[in-house]
Amino acid sequence: MIGKLTGTLLEKNPPEVLLDCHGVGYEVNVPMSTFYNLPAVGERVSLLTQFIVREDAQLLYGFATASERQAFRELIKISGVGPRTALSILSGMGVSDLAQAISLQEAGRLVKVPGIGKKTAERLLLELKGKLGADMGAVHGAATSDAQADILQALLALGYSDKEAAAALKALPAEVGVSEGIKLALKALAK
Repeated sequence: MIGKLTGTLLEKNPPEVLLDCHGVGYEVNVPMSTFYNLPAVGERVSLLTQFIVREDAQLLYGFATASERQAFRELIKISGVGPRTALSILSGMGVSDLAQAISLQEAGRLVKVPGIGKKTAERLLLELKGKLGADMGAVHGAATSDAQADILQALLALGYSDKEAAAALKALPAEVGVSEGIKLALKALAK
């Protein structure tokens, strides 16, 4: 129903913003990735939106990019995942990180998001496989091989962050083996 709002940003109270559109103030909930990229109060902003009607409320959710909104729409289709949980997931990890976790079937990365337990993470991986993770190759430029997936898992298990592990993975030769790749990645991370 309401697909996009453009107006003046009046208030920023995470995760909610107040947007003035020609004299009408819209309260819009946004993921933290969108919130951090908002302009200063008083500036103009455009947000893609998703309008949710419940028995007790009518809520607007806003997104800076179409991919965030699409991921949100896919998440809320899953049984047991409501708009707040979907917003929490998108606040805890970017769309590309979510797509990577889905295509590599890494429940551990989803469990790190507050409010996501092991069962919910496994349900997300099962139901979103092929929907969100299918574009993984386009998001990261190339498909991840099994060896690279194993190297990434090893680095995450050793306590490195997703960003550190991904950066170390990019520096590796394309056809490196698992054990050699882990050694090279650890050397790169030690610098």
